This record gives sequence, structure tokens and C-alpha cells, in this order.
Amino acid sequence: MTVNKRYPLMKMNNVSVTFGFLEALKHIDLSFYPGEILALVGDNGAGKSTVLKVLAGLYQPDEPCSVEHHGVPTQINGIHDSRELGIAAVFQDQEFCDNLDVTANLFLGHEMKDELHRIDIRRMEDEARRVLAQVSSPIGLRKPISTLSKGQSQMLAIARTLLDDPDMILLDEPTASLSVTQTAEVLTYIKKLRSAGKSIVFICNTLPDVFAIADRIVVLRHGRINGEHLTSETSYEQIIAEIAGVDSGEFGNESGFLSTKSRLNDQRKLIDRDDSPATESGPAEMHFSASDDAL
Repeated sequence: MTVNKRYPLMKMNNVSVTFGFLEALKHIDLSFYPGEILALVGDNGAGKSTVLKVLAGLYQPDEPCSVEHHGVPTQINGIHDSRELGIAAVFQDQEFCDNLDVTANLFLGHEMKDELHRIDIRRMEDEARRVLAQVSSPIGLRKPISTLSKGQSQMLAIARTLLDDPDMILLDEPTASLSVTQTAEVLTYIKKLRSAGKSIVFICNTLPDVFAIADRIVVLRHGRINGEHLTSETSYEQIIAEIAGVDSGEFGNESGFLSTKSRLNDQRKLIDRDDSPATESGPAEMHFSASDDAL
């Protein structure tokens, strides 16, 4: 396998995580590169979420191990350390306040204040425009959060991480429970973040979504890395075999794989189409006037 030799943004060496007698991760070595989408795949309990939570500072790895940031040894002892390293995470079931608008939800708990300690709506809306423009979202800033689609809500959760201008964004099943069109919308947003040079690490159990946007795929099985591939150099059969822990030859060329590949082609068409909800308005074409925001 040809592995990307660019200098990694983050690197995990010999990382293990143990909960009592349960070994959630076993001696993981993994690198994360800027401007790359890395997909973590595997069965339930494979250790995918644990990898994200170590990077997010929610779980502490066992010793001995090492974590490097731009080649420099570091420690992630909590969420604050993770944020200081430029890491942002979007886990499942993001909470929003339905009675608040888009801007208020973006800054919920982190509102900007003026010199008199009053909430500075103008500054917050200016910053909201900046982060929404990065994902080319045409959502009005004063639009009630309750009127957004699931895909738009997921996009908003991703956009909220951009307020701190992170270098790495962790996404835990960002397309779960979305329709095909909403999924394509979110995948388009993720591709735009890669174009901005972000390192994207996402968990996904839907292989057409993985193959549609991922540059590299890492397969986890029982807490270990069971395969690592450039997407362009692997196949559905190979990935599924590694998830299941069997020889890829056992799957043959069944109709199920043909159906999956057909869905991949359809997904790519949705992501790249000119009238996609995520591409219909580029940053230069977006209008955020007060009258627009009220819509």
C-alpha cells in the first residue's frame, strides 16, 4: 500500500484504552494529515468512537503511549488541551434550543459581549457569516433552528466547531438518520472543509458515503487496526472482509456489492451536482442582509 508521506498533524503511537477488564483500544498507531478526510469504519464496539474521544480529551489512554502534535510530543488530558491543539469534535445527538435562531445556537454558552458586558449581536452575526461561508451554507442567521432540516442542523453543528478555527474536526457518524439528499448535503460540506485544509476524521457505517469522500480508510476490529488503505486503492470487498475478519475472497462478486457500488455512483452525483443545496450559493454569492436573515 502506498501511504501518504506528508508530515502528520497529529500522531498516536501505541495508544491503548482499558475500562476495567475491557480493552477498548489495543496498541493503536495512527497518523492524521491536514487536508485529508480519514474514515474510521468497523463493527459496533470496534473502538472507533474511542479513538475520537482520546483525541477530544474525553478518554485518557493507558501508559506507555505517546501523542504527537506537528511532531512534538504532547498530552491531551482533557477537553481544554484538545481545543488548545486545534481539535474540535461533533458527536451524535447535538443539542440545540428550538426557540432560538441560528446565530444564538451557534454561540450558545459562548456569547460575545461588548464593553458593557451586553450580548453583542452584531459581532456574533458577523462571525456567524464567516463560519457559515466556509461551508457555503445559505441558511439565514435569524432563521429559527426548529425550521432547519436534519441535514442543515448537522451542518450547523459542524459550523459551530469552526468558531475556534480548528485544524482537525472529529465527526461521529455525521450522516446517521439522514435522507439520501441530506446526506449528500452534509458530505458536500465535509469536502469543503477538506478544501480549506482541515484534517477531517469521521466515523461512518455506510460504505457508499465513505467511498464518496474519504481519502483514506482505517478499519478497526476488536480495538485493533485491521486494515489501512487509500480509498483509491481498495474495494468494498476488502473493507467488508476486514470489518468481518474474513478473507475478501469469500464474498465473491455478489449482486449486493453491485447494488452498493450503484449507490456510490448516485451519491457522488448528488454531492457534485450544480444545484445541490450545499453548492447552490458559494461564499461570494451569499447574501446576509437583515431582511434575508429574517426569512
